Amino acid sequence: MGGGSTYTPELVDGFARLRDLLPLEELVLVDPAADRLELVGGLARRIFARQGHPGRISWTADLDAGVDGADAVLLQLRVGGQAARDQDETWPLECGCVGQETTGAGGLAKALRTVPVVLDIAERVRARNPRAWIVDFTNPVGIVTRALLSSGHRAVGLCNVAIGFQRKFAKLLSVAPGEVSLEHVGLNHLTWERAVRIGGPDGEDVLPKLLAEHGDAVAEDLRMPRALLDRLGVVPSYYLRYFYQHDAVVREQRTRPSRAAEVAAIERELLEMYGDPALDEKPELLGRRGGAFYSEAAVDLTSSLLRDTGEVRIVNTVNDGTLPFLPDDAVIEVPATVDAQGAKPLPVRPLEPLFAGLIAQVTAYEDLALEAALRGGRERIFRALLAHPLIGQLEYAERLTDDLIAHNREHLAWI
Repeated sequence: MGGGSTYTPELVDGFARLRDLLPLEELVLVDPAADRLELVGGLARRIFARQGHPGRISWTADLDAGVDGADAVLLQLRVGGQAARDQDETWPLECGCVGQETTGAGGLAKALRTVPVVLDIAERVRARNPRAWIVDFTNPVGIVTRALLSSGHRAVGLCNVAIGFQRKFAKLLSVAPGEVSLEHVGLNHLTWERAVRIGGPDGEDVLPKLLAEHGDAVAEDLRMPRALLDRLGVVPSYYLRYFYQHDAVVREQRTRPSRAAEVAAIERELLEMYGDPALDEKPELLGRRGGAFYSEAAVDLTSSLLRDTGEVRIVNTVNDGTLPFLPDDAVIEVPATVDAQGAKPLPVRPLEPLFAGLIAQVTAYEDLALEAALRGGRERIFRALLAHPLIGQLEYAERLTDDLIAHNREHLAWI
């Protein structure tokens, strides 16, 4: 779903390269944007041909036809496109709150637009293939995955943050990526790496060595102070910058174009490139689009689900007591064993209050956000915003509620 995305050639390239891990007979790209589908689908076929992959690739705007017979359905949707994302990243700045597509007021707007669409897709998948797995890469992944699971769908959420850290740490430590295991814990886009082990989950924790020898490089990549990493003794996700350095981020955002505007310009150039019949590999420019290593993570997860491997993957799945201070039905992002029955989180060491407190507060916000997405109403939107740690003030919550509704009327007819 969302097969016309400029992300898709990254995914297709991964399917082609990793076909021994996930043998693929047929890939169907589904998207309502027929013009983009034609460009992306043509390049996808050329990528398969160049790499000698025998699988078939087709595309359609007909969702029901596209999912018919599918073993797995990958969701990579953006309801409202980059134009809606641009709004999410700009109007919250007017009251001094961060503008971002997965957290804060903008993240709530995206959840409200997205959850009803995803649930409709999931119901149509279930009607045709009750045993099909849904792999959700659609942001905000935690809220969307919780919506799917609470409605009884066979779903697992996926993010590329963990695999990105694994690859970067492996390069810094001069080891193969497969040798690096992360003690990754939290919620989607609210995670910390509490250990970096070499040689498997029970291997030596080299995080102290990593910070001592490469702390400056890690901090620069995160755009956070090196001293913060040393004081915490962990590596926070770069999304924690919105929490730990909120006001500094807002000042930066007010002085430059939105990320959505940058991505929209990249997408226009990519689509022009995709139309070149001589192009038969993903272009280097795609690396600037975002989603690094998404294809590898998607192939790993889908392979574990369909081939019943029981391997450990870092995913978004139901808490079920893993973090005892959260409800069992909360969705967390942790290492889990993944097989044909789904994802089962591995045990997690007790969390320090510094991390557990923020996780608990954001989980409470996500509860309220999902309720607003499912049931609508201005008061539910207001409550979700008031609960969010990046907002939390009456004046801001009132104003942002009105702004959110005003900027999303075409997508939120149910308000």
